[in-house]
Amino acid sequence: MGVEKIMQYFQAVQQGKQRAGKSQMKMFKAAGFGMLTLTTKKIDGNFQPVGDEDFTAVINSPEGYVAIIVDNDGYTKAQSKAVEKEEALSIYKKLRELGMDEYAGKEIQIWSETRPTIQNES
Repeated sequence: MGVEKIMQYFQAVQQGKQRAGKSQMKMFKAAGFGMLTLTTKKIDGNFQPVGDEDFTAVINSPEGYVAIIVDNDGYTKAQSKAVEKEEALSIYKKLRELGMDEYAGKEIQIWSETRPTIQNES
């Protein structure tokens, strides 16, 4: 990796940390806990910070259901603890009540995995 790529990555991480940190605080407000997830995304081989916009969804993880905050590309910036489905949906509803829109996509990116959103399952 050349110096330019390293600088690009470093700047993306710094800006992404700020953006994800704001999302984490919103998750704290709604859930009493918020974990920072991704701070960068790779688009066309280039590192970029996660987006500034906030959307919410619920996913199923191996540990349970998780309320998440994602950017407009579906990259997860913050998440709740893994909880029962009803509690994850309750956190999701609180985030919606705080003015956050639902993530319209069917899949999100968390860590190195793609997961389907489930908030609209019956």
